[in-house]
Amino acid sequence: MERLLTQDLLSWKKNRNKKPLVLFGARQTGKTYLITEFGKNYYSNIVYFNFEGSPQLADIFKKDLNPARILNELSAFSGSSILKGKTLIFFDEIQACAQALTSLKYFCEWTEQYDIIAAGSLLGIVLNRKNYSFPVGKVDLLSLYPLNFKEFLLATKNEKLIDMIATAFENDAPLSEPLHEKALDLYRIYLIVGGMPADVNEYLERKDFDYVRITQNAIYQNYIADMAKYSTPADTVKTIAVYDSIPAQLAKENKKFQYRLIKSGARASTYESAMDWLKKA
Repeated sequence: MERLLTQDLLSWKKNRNKKPLVLFGARQTGKTYLITEFGKNYYSNIVYFNFEGSPQLADIFKKDLNPARILNELSAFSGSSILKGKTLIFFDEIQACAQALTSLKYFCEWTEQYDIIAAGSLLGIVLNRKNYSFPVGKVDLLSLYPLNFKEFLLATKNEKLIDMIATAFENDAPLSEPLHEKALDLYRIYLIVGGMPADVNEYLERKDFDYVRITQNAIYQNYIADMAKYSTPADTVKTIAVYDSIPAQLAKENKKFQYRLIKSGARASTYESAMDWLKKA
């Protein structure tokens, strides 16, 4: 599944003064897939470290944050050679290891430049905790969002339609009626399926909206689980209430967020923390 952010990753790779890269993005937007495919396509090899899947990895970062020692131990742990300029080092779910996040500062300052990308879910939440020291100014930053309509057209093998839409826009000349209707039909499908890669993949495989809805509900349940995992029980209830009110908020002609749509008598002071949590997430 082609993602437009790949071009930004290529620009980062070619930059002689690049720093370790931190990729932000909500859960299920395709961060892991994007980076692993990027590593396979543009490097001799990729070494992948998941701090949630392998909690013991954190021990490598506890002794000190010396980049040379860390790389030696990571190479031994993975059983793969890590070569400067040829290997992509991928720290996934880095929010599970505060020391690994801090180590990016020392990799940036090291005289030897290795290509490192870090990603994690809910980084905006965990970075708000006191035990996390974000390497401000020592990393490059990118954000991955769900597929936009152009990426959806790429996924559905409608590359020519992309060019025709762009040409029509640039020349202020409408598409022919058949192409216009086709583009509208695809846009309506996109509105139903959404841009989450798993949902798009489900639609491409089955062309059945019932199955797409099942996948969408699974993602929704994962989001709810994250709210419970990274928040107090009382705040979780409020966060879910705010989150579930979003469709009703967007359906209004007046797009200003109204607390009364969450529940009768709801006030800003009660739900401000929930709003802040969702914004960080």
